[in-house]
Amino acid sequence: MDNRPIGVFDSGVGGLTVVKQVMKALPNEDIVYFGDTARLPYGSKSKEAVTRFSSQIVRFLLTKNVKAIIIACNTASSNSLDTLRKEFSLPIFGVVVPGVEEALRSTKNKRVGIIGTAATVRSNAYQQLICQADPEIQVFSKACPLFVSLVEEGWTENEIAHLTAQQYLKELIEEGIDSLVLGCTHYPLLKRCIGETVGDAIRLVDPAKATARQVWNYLRENALLNETEKPGDRVFYVSDATDKFEFLCQRALKKSYEPEIIDIEKY
Repeated sequence: MDNRPIGVFDSGVGGLTVVKQVMKALPNEDIVYFGDTARLPYGSKSKEAVTRFSSQIVRFLLTKNVKAIIIACNTASSNSLDTLRKEFSLPIFGVVVPGVEEALRSTKNKRVGIIGTAATVRSNAYQQLICQADPEIQVFSKACPLFVSLVEEGWTENEIAHLTAQQYLKELIEEGIDSLVLGCTHYPLLKRCIGETVGDAIRLVDPAKATARQVWNYLRENALLNETEKPGDRVFYVSDATDKFEFLCQRALKKSYEPEIIDIEKY
């Protein structure tokens, strides 16, 4: 048994969708969350910048004595996971591989769509892993950078969100995909809007659920589960004040949390 918390980080509030799934799969685990609200979006940053930001955040989370870290950000997962695993000794999980595994299970016609930030799409991480697993699968990728801004503004179901989704997703619908990977942890907060745009014939794949399962399996196999019977504590940190954080916590977690602001550049 290990009662230390799990660290989770994202460029902003999107990682709350991963926290939601971790809370479901591991309700007794304490969670320390960091959202890099001062430097978002990561999707427009270089690989080097994203890796530097991610290393700083891991160093901060280590001061909270975390036993494992989840990179709840597709951009950071696809650009910095390998480097972080070499730099730090604790288990670090990304969201890309679980998302790929879920997409492989989902598709029946072997036509998969990927939506994400420009940096995630540019990395080709999803496409490479899917095609390695099944070369017959065709992958169609689309960068949807405005989706992050819509979520951070709390505009997830208004007319602007629907018009943006229609513009971004039109080409993928025309390609005849049967599965669409939400390759950014902000995007599940737009799930209703995206689902209404693509229709019932296209299944939405949320890597967060598969990521939570992967973490649960690892902790169980390595005797790292928190086996106390009380619900876990959740603590939230951000790098800059945002008036939307508590609102989006309520949306994602059905409970409002007030985050503490941290100067992440010190780490």
